[in-house]
Amino acid sequence: MTRLNLLLLFVLIACALGVVTSQHKARRAYIELQKAQAEARRLDVEWGQLQLEQSTWAMHSRIEREASTRLNMRVPDGAHTQLAPVAGGAQ
Repeated sequence: MTRLNLLLLFVLIACALGVVTSQHKARRAYIELQKAQAEARRLDVEWGQLQLEQSTWAMHSRIEREASTRLNMRVPDGAHTQLAPVAGGAQ
C-alpha cells in the first residue's frame, strides 16, 4: 500500500509540474502574441502615413510646381505642340 501511495505521489507531482510548465509556456506565447499584434498595429499606422505621403508627393499640381521651379520647365505653347496621328484609327 505504501509503494502505491508513493507511486501516486510521484505521478501527482509530475502532473503538477507539467501543468505549471504548460501554463508558463502559454503565458509566454500570449505575451509574444500581444507584442506581435502591437507591432502589426504600429506598422499599419506607418503604412497609412507612407501612402498618404506618397499621394501627396505624386499630386499633379506639386509635380508641375517642382518642374517649373526646380527644373525650369514650362508647358509649350500651341505653336510648338504637334499631335501624332492615331495608329489604326478611322480613315
